[in-house]
Amino acid sequence: MAIQCSSSLFLTSSSQVPFSSSSLKKSPFLGFSFSTTSSSSRPSFLSPSLVRTNSTVPVRCQSQKSDVHIPVDQRWMFEDSEIGGPDIWNKTWYPKAADHVNTDKPWYVVDATDLILGRLASTIAVYIRGKNLATYTPSVDMGAFVIVVNAEKVAVSGKKRSQKLYRRHSGRPGGMKVETFDQLQKRIPERIIEHAVRGMLPKGRLGRALFNHLKVYKGPTHPHEAQKPIELPLTDKRIQKV
Repeated sequence: MAIQCSSSLFLTSSSQVPFSSSSLKKSPFLGFSFSTTSSSSRPSFLSPSLVRTNSTVPVRCQSQKSDVHIPVDQRWMFEDSEIGGPDIWNKTWYPKAADHVNTDKPWYVVDATDLILGRLASTIAVYIRGKNLATYTPSVDMGAFVIVVNAEKVAVSGKKRSQKLYRRHSGRPGGMKVETFDQLQKRIPERIIEHAVRGMLPKGRLGRALFNHLKVYKGPTHPHEAQKPIELPLTDKRIQKV
């Protein structure tokens, strides 16, 4: 906004205190001071009309009532009626809250029977994070929900059934518990898939929110028929155990 301001420059008579570049004394504030000399050696930067006897010269800023033209694409920053105008600074598209509502996200279901654990978990993590979408944003929850059934029939390759170990700790000294893949699959088969997918999600607040999109169940049934889940696309040909 324009601000009206005024100040006065006090000048003395040219007959009493003329100016001269040879007799200027420097001061720490202005760099020079006014002193007595002849009127013919007045500095060139001072107009003759400014030298008056005991007079003041007003110095004014732009008038406060002057019309300031604001471009149309920038009026949203100044006027309340234009608050909802276009954002001219950010050109890159970024998803809004309405673009990732949980009730609008798709649901997928996959049967884990004879599917390789690692390849199944990586496919599930891709759809939970939303990496299969053109609108994928690393810092936003854009993914879908995934349901896994028959978790107790998931497969592993090689000797992982006896060599792959799962550890948990109670927090007390000597509270480490270790069990093999085969032992955990008989006890809590859902935890195997949850452990594999959790490790492929981001660590932090976003990862904890994304992990809630995974629903793992033992057996062929699940309680999410109302969401009308569709089959999870499996494009990796090596995901099926031969």
